[in-house]
Amino acid sequence: MAKDEGCCNLCATCLLCFYTCRWNRNKKVLVTSKCDCAWFFFLFFVCLFTLAWLYFALVTLNDFHNFNEFIFHKTKWWLDWSVVMISATATLVTYSSLLLGLLVLTALLVAAAFVGLDIQWSEQWESARISLQALGPFLHIGAVVGMTFLAWPVASCFYRTSHTALKILLLLVYLGCVLALYLAPLGIDSPCLLEPSQLPPKPALFGHRGAPMLAPENTLMSFQKAIHCGASVLETDVLVSADNVPFLMHDEKLTRTTNVQKIFPERAQANATSFNWMELQQLDAGSWFLQKRPFPTASGLSSGDRALAGAQRVLSLKWLLTEAKKHNVSIMFDLRPEDDPQYERLVNITVETILQSGIAPEQILWLPDGFREQVKQQVPRFRQIYGRKRLSNETEEPLRVNLPYQNLSSAEIREYRRDNISVNLYVVNAPWLFSVLWCAGASSVTTNACQVLQRMERPLWLLPRATYQMIWIVTDCVSFLMIAWAFLLLKRWSRRKEPAGSDSDVLLTKIHSLLSE
Repeated sequence: MAKDEGCCNLCATCLLCFYTCRWNRNKKVLVTSKCDCAWFFFLFFVCLFTLAWLYFALVTLNDFHNFNEFIFHKTKWWLDWSVVMISATATLVTYSSLLLGLLVLTALLVAAAFVGLDIQWSEQWESARISLQALGPFLHIGAVVGMTFLAWPVASCFYRTSHTALKILLLLVYLGCVLALYLAPLGIDSPCLLEPSQLPPKPALFGHRGAPMLAPENTLMSFQKAIHCGASVLETDVLVSADNVPFLMHDEKLTRTTNVQKIFPERAQANATSFNWMELQQLDAGSWFLQKRPFPTASGLSSGDRALAGAQRVLSLKWLLTEAKKHNVSIMFDLRPEDDPQYERLVNITVETILQSGIAPEQILWLPDGFREQVKQQVPRFRQIYGRKRLSNETEEPLRVNLPYQNLSSAEIREYRRDNISVNLYVVNAPWLFSVLWCAGASSVTTNACQVLQRMERPLWLLPRATYQMIWIVTDCVSFLMIAWAFLLLKRWSRRKEPAGSDSDVLLTKIHSLLSE
């Protein structure tokens, strides 16, 4: 009999959704108070708040390499901060569920994280919006399930509260949230809610600085890896040395991706364009990749690839053009720095280098805006690609655009596709993000993870709209019935004769009694 009572008490604890319970040995019941109920809801909302940040942090992983670069430029110290952020957030989520004393600290830290994100990296709000659009159907179902299970503690507090105003407020808030969730699919327009026959062609892959997850960025090895994993365009950044040799480098300084501090310690902080080509060739442009491991994939290189990576040197534009011509792939690049007073000279040197290489002009996607008209007149066969949306007042609309994925909504992507405008979006690494842009109809994406996206034969999920509507209706109906059952059952228990004891024992004693029958 004692064993049965123990099982019943355990069931009661589960039904009350992990209240802060205390065992009353004299009365053989679990004791809770109104304060315990308040702590439960405080715990619930703080955990929900922290889980929201964890979800948001996972969304930002697609672009986190940019953040690592930003921190490096500020501190000159390389670290994969995504590991720190995810680990710290996961730890806070765990401890906020176990230790009530950390709840306030957790709330403050997460609030500070959101504020810092809004100040320094506000475009990630748009990334979150895209993720909600992409995963909306699944998040909706999960939220409905969560609110349905929450019906038990809500109903318990409703019947235990003696103040009518508080009871009405609690009921209205809960039912309002439930109703909003039931109707949420009216505002969900995920691009992947379509028939398989309507799926657009898979977007082409542009190798962002080559294949920087597999090799040091902007090196010959990196571009060869990108070609091998299916990239049709090689994206890079071009600077011009002090003796007029165009070379490939993203940063205006050499400290992050070379050993300039060892070879030229007195000039380590000088701009890369102040070095001549012979000096640049003395630099090791690959060992940093093995030491700093900018991506987790760097630690998984074979011994042969590690040796090859360590032998990489700063690459000239001429060598890249030769490689592109050999494999019949295109090149798209930024010309840096754009604020250089001699920018026109940089443009002319770059165009001359391209023409001397013998590569077909159609293989060049010309991205720099400076002196674009001059370049179009000089080499009309370059394919012009614009880093802006089309303007309503322009006479000649762009046929190709290159934009951050946050800058175009799914509706705009579909509109551009209908108007036969090629849309390239950057930087897209996460399969879920690639999936939603694929469903929306993007022509291509610039990626660090060509080896991952190449293997995708279809989006991660594809669901006909009629099927989702059926799932929506069934989920809402089942949820409504379970919520109604919870409230009606607890109402029945609340009307039973209350046993002797304090008010805080009433509900649990009733549940214990019912389960013992």
